[in-house]
Amino acid sequence: MTIRTTHVGSLPRTPELLKANAAHREGSLGEDEFTSILQGEVDGVVKRQAEIGLDIVNDGEYGHAMLDTVDYGAWWTYSFSRFGGLSFEDVQRFDVRPPAGRDGRLSFSSFAERRDWQRFADAYADPDSGIHIANRNPIAFPTITGELTYIGAEAVARDIAGTKHALQAAGKPVSDGFVAAISPGSAARVANAFYEDDEAVVWACADVLREEYKQITDAGLTVQIDAPDIAEGWDQMNPEPSVEDYRAFSRVRIDALNHALEGIDPSLVRFHVCWGSWHGPHTTDIPFKDIVDLALLVNANGLTFEAANARHAHEWTLWRDIELPEGKYLIPGVVSHSTNVVEHPELVAQRIRQFADIVGDERVVASTDCGLGGRIYPSIAWAKLEALAAGARLASK
Repeated sequence: MTIRTTHVGSLPRTPELLKANAAHREGSLGEDEFTSILQGEVDGVVKRQAEIGLDIVNDGEYGHAMLDTVDYGAWWTYSFSRFGGLSFEDVQRFDVRPPAGRDGRLSFSSFAERRDWQRFADAYADPDSGIHIANRNPIAFPTITGELTYIGAEAVARDIAGTKHALQAAGKPVSDGFVAAISPGSAARVANAFYEDDEAVVWACADVLREEYKQITDAGLTVQIDAPDIAEGWDQMNPEPSVEDYRAFSRVRIDALNHALEGIDPSLVRFHVCWGSWHGPHTTDIPFKDIVDLALLVNANGLTFEAANARHAHEWTLWRDIELPEGKYLIPGVVSHSTNVVEHPELVAQRIRQFADIVGDERVVASTDCGLGGRIYPSIAWAKLEALAAGARLASK
């Protein structure tokens, strides 16, 4: 059996797209002209994925609004323009501080207070350290000042139409396409000045995002739920909570997501877990074994997770002791976004077989750890995707 391939979502933006995005934000490029340019770029990125040999492809997240010329963070910040009830007045920049949970409940601390960032404060503060966040310009985060509503129907419709057009042009069926969307728990990581508490924000986000998920899946495309909050949030809490308390905190987010997915065919849903994916030490990541059962509770047949990351590559052995629920399949990362070294196809094949030999070839789709756009130089990113496809062909033999 041929082992199928995919990736997590974000792909390098072309110079033409970056230029068009900037002009569109500034108002010097009209909507119709921008949409035309965007479609051409989406057609190109889907065609390139197909030519490499990737099976399940997307629009590179090209339709997600970008805040600057590097798209790190666009997986999350794209939602700011699709939510009503947000205000950008008196915002904090790259330092979102949601209010403390009521009644002693857990809440996220600011980014700067992450335990990994504190332990290696010298490296995170040094723009020459190789940690790309140290080179970032500040990003503005909004505050919830009114009832959250979904105002992104037109934007997601453009994502859907663009992806389907590109799939057809590349000779691929709609079933081979996916569109990424943020999870309620990740969307909720903004300051709140309206809802009673953190849980109310999460459930409000779930009600809003249901509209986006349904629009994508009603079109026959798979929706990928980007939920780094399930794993990444552990490092973002000070002091370090107990695993039991963190699991309870995360279970709220899983329940809210399943509420948002109610009535949607799980075969059209895949759930992405990662540990934040920045280029850093990650010494305070929560082990996958402590949350993997929660990830499997999501009403999604596909589970995508980091498995090439040096901090988590050893965790493939977990699946020896986990009975994968019926209908579900694994989408392990077998090439990493956090190193410039391009993995050898034989290594990729070995990583694929680690999973396939446990759960079966038909229940593995080989992937990247996380999005490559904005994290790896474009030519290196595409070389990694070529290695992924070549490795899958070897593993299939």
